Amino acid sequence: MNKRSYLFLLIWLAICGMAQAQNQRVTGKVSAKSDKQGLPGANVIIKGTTTGTSTDVDGQYSLEVTPGAVLQFSMIGMTPQEVPVGNQSVVNVELADDAQALEEVVVVGYGTQRRRDLTGAVAQVKGEEIVKYPVQTPTQALQSKLAGVQVISSGRPNEQPQIRVRGVGSALAGVSPLYVVDGVLTDDIRNISNNDILSIEVLKDASAAIYGVRAANGVIIVTTKRGKKGPVQVQYDANISTRQPANLVNMASRDQYISYLADAAPTKNVNDSPLTYGGTTNWYNEALRSAPQSNQNLSVSGGGENNTFFFSVGYFTDQGIVKTNDFKRLTIRANNEINISKKVTFSNQLSFSRGNERAVDLGGVYPSLYRAAPIVPAIVDGKYGNLSAFGNVGNPLLSLNNRNQRIINNRLQGNLSLDYRPVEWLKLHSAFNTDLIFNRDQTYLPAFQNDANTFITAGGNQRQQNSSLNLNNGQSIRYIIDNTATVDRAFGENNFTFLLGSVTERFSSNFIEGARINVPNDPNLWYLGLGDPNQQLSNNSGGDLQTRQSFVTRGTLSLKNRYLFNASLRADGSSKFQERWGYFPTAGVGWVISDEAFMKNQSLFDFLKFRGSWGILGNDVIESNAYLLTAGINIPYFYNNGLVLGTAIQDIKNQQLKWERTQQVDLGLEFAFFDSRLTGEIDYYNKTTRDALAFQIIPAIFGDPDNQYLTNIASFQNQGVEFVLNWRETTKSGLGYSVGGNLTLNKNQLVGLNGGQALLAGGVGQQGFTTRSDNGQPVGSFYVLNATGVYQNQSEIDGSPVFGTRANVKPGDLKYQDVNGDGVINSDDRIYAGSYQPKLYYGINLGLNYKGFDLAADVYGNAGNKVYNGKKAFRFENTDNIEASYAEARWTPTNASTTDPRLITSATPASTYFVESGSFVRLNNLTLGYTIPASLRDKAKLRQARVYITAQNLFTAKKFSGFSPELPGGPLDSGIELSSYPTTRTFAVGLNVGF
Repeated sequence: MNKRSYLFLLIWLAICGMAQAQNQRVTGKVSAKSDKQGLPGANVIIKGTTTGTSTDVDGQYSLEVTPGAVLQFSMIGMTPQEVPVGNQSVVNVELADDAQALEEVVVVGYGTQRRRDLTGAVAQVKGEEIVKYPVQTPTQALQSKLAGVQVISSGRPNEQPQIRVRGVGSALAGVSPLYVVDGVLTDDIRNISNNDILSIEVLKDASAAIYGVRAANGVIIVTTKRGKKGPVQVQYDANISTRQPANLVNMASRDQYISYLADAAPTKNVNDSPLTYGGTTNWYNEALRSAPQSNQNLSVSGGGENNTFFFSVGYFTDQGIVKTNDFKRLTIRANNEINISKKVTFSNQLSFSRGNERAVDLGGVYPSLYRAAPIVPAIVDGKYGNLSAFGNVGNPLLSLNNRNQRIINNRLQGNLSLDYRPVEWLKLHSAFNTDLIFNRDQTYLPAFQNDANTFITAGGNQRQQNSSLNLNNGQSIRYIIDNTATVDRAFGENNFTFLLGSVTERFSSNFIEGARINVPNDPNLWYLGLGDPNQQLSNNSGGDLQTRQSFVTRGTLSLKNRYLFNASLRADGSSKFQERWGYFPTAGVGWVISDEAFMKNQSLFDFLKFRGSWGILGNDVIESNAYLLTAGINIPYFYNNGLVLGTAIQDIKNQQLKWERTQQVDLGLEFAFFDSRLTGEIDYYNKTTRDALAFQIIPAIFGDPDNQYLTNIASFQNQGVEFVLNWRETTKSGLGYSVGGNLTLNKNQLVGLNGGQALLAGGVGQQGFTTRSDNGQPVGSFYVLNATGVYQNQSEIDGSPVFGTRANVKPGDLKYQDVNGDGVINSDDRIYAGSYQPKLYYGINLGLNYKGFDLAADVYGNAGNKVYNGKKAFRFENTDNIEASYAEARWTPTNASTTDPRLITSATPASTYFVESGSFVRLNNLTLGYTIPASLRDKAKLRQARVYITAQNLFTAKKFSGFSPELPGGPLDSGIELSSYPTTRTFAVGLNVGF
């Protein structure tokens, strides 16, 4: 071997030696802390890189690392750990279940707390749970997840689900919770991409009193993602799906409809009419469709020693199941944090969203789809079937296709904040929060006329003599300035936190609208100025201004890590009331019993904590001028023997109006058994709302046009119990599974309507009001006649009191109970027939994971509530269509039904016949996913890779004969199906990729 070869060999050995010195082999075992069994499929990653491996079937791993490396151990359902390698060659770790992570920080008002230190009822859903659902709004993903939180969803694009936290606590003020997004107070979070959410906390009890006058209906705190120090991470999440109508109502066929017309409209000669044809038109099939939906989100995050950043772009599309409906939304988010110095930190959370929707007029279209005659064609040779000429409704397809309503919504939301720590235990925080909304709502209707008396381009009375354009531009500006000082000191096992701050809020809005006719059909010419200046339909503008000034203080104390105390006080001043200031205190206590000395030798409880809270919360969601006297202008009156125009106060208002106050008591017990595999909590709550708004009747002599007076004279009560249980375990074979459930029992009633008029609502066509809220009854109770059966013969009619004129009552008509025994059936015989508010609602959540596969299923339902089939009751024409089930079941001389009448006409009163059960149970979500193994991800240089398929609303078991028992509305008129958007079933495939 020559010298050159020896030199080469020495260099090569030196290089190998250096490499050997720089790298080392680490082995170990990852086990479950609960049972010490190995965890197969756990991820072991070198921090700051994409290099890593997964444990084998026994939980063993082997990995080559550099000295000084930090290993990250993680697994779904377990608490992650980080371990510095140092000089170790063997690193064993035990991962705890998430349920054991009592040190986890939970976001509360104006700060955070450890979960174990909470004295209030605070529920949390993490972002990774929310992104499993292919929904537009994050609140819809909360359904089935939280006890005490009822989510009433809708299939309509860009519709915000209704949320009720622990029942309905008002009748005329707001009943929706307050949303707080990174410190910004708002009423709407449809502008947020689900992928941007880190966590959602719901303050259900008096702990929400930290938000004072706006907290009576609960507070939902949304925290968005931030960047983390380390290499840049890129995340791409996408899913595409199809949505289809679910639970459509079957309508009468041609033969069933003609048979019904023989009784309802005997003079109608349907066979000879030039307007009809020989087939059956399914109007729902004509107007509805299977609609595509997609959601894409790209984020980039990272950070260095002095800054972190998170940037994301999301694009969501939903065409909607109504053929002319569609919605698109773009979201952009930038969250940054900069350490200006060791004591000063600047941060921002900013988001922009733009929504673009072609809306549909459900109030006009859906009742027409239900009532449209099936023997009239929808469209023939480009012309619409003439339903109105047939004596029926207008053609709903004509209404859909000729209405072009476009809604554009631009929204900028976010905050800028500065934190200063003069010493470690003191934090001074100042933030400017804003929410800017700019809306444009434009509706164009083209002109159309009759073409003939058979098939038409319009339809009978359904015509538009002139084209019209309606334009409404509006904007709102909300800003909030927070200034807080927080002291946080630890003394051994004791910890004390004190918060003091002020909050200034201002909200202003304005709009301007106008309408003209004879605007050209070309969309490029849709301007008011191009319409007929002499035919101005409307010209209006208006606005609102609200201001609030608040001062807040809170103190928390943890003694020996097990005796917990919490108290807060918020003072709110609002421009909405003559009484400017209100004070909202809260107090809470907690006791971690399992940490006591007398519990050390027991093996039953791994964790046991009692907590209780009390507080007063406010509700100021009323019109800004509710207490201000306003004057009408240009009112004619006689003066000096002549008619002149003047100004006068025409209504009477209570200038002493004040906010509604809700007092809430909560008692809770949290526990964990079997090495924390079984966890849960039980809560009892009692919410009583006082000074609630209601109308009081006043004599007409006072001059108020409505003879009523809005004042604080009502009280409401919600009383209930919540149960939560979760079991989580990983078996020796590596199968991880979880089973969880929550159940809420709630009793709602109006307990103190002092001198006020019972509140009537729920109008259904010719039937008038169908709900009545009064003392001793739930809010929005159905108040109707009690239908006791069907008259079978004339002798039954002659022997009983009847509704209306006896001569008009025939065999086959409904008979009603004479409740007051006066021999007459009228409105005095109405009874309370239940409420839309469920007596209980529940959620069941199941999860499995094994060797990269994960399966999740959610079930949601409620029981004990009633709904009103308003569409079935709403009858104006005898030619209106009927449901197939009613066509088969209705009374005829050859079908002696005892439940279904022969006809439902415009004279049929509101009764229990239309009140149905609202109970249901639904398979809300089913998801199957697969995470690509780390060995394959490393080859593709991927940090994460998961594919999944998911389905929503796969199956619903219900008694209600309508579309869906989930019927949103106001506190007085929910639960009535008239023109609700049908629920939808969704099938989706998705991808999560991280670089």
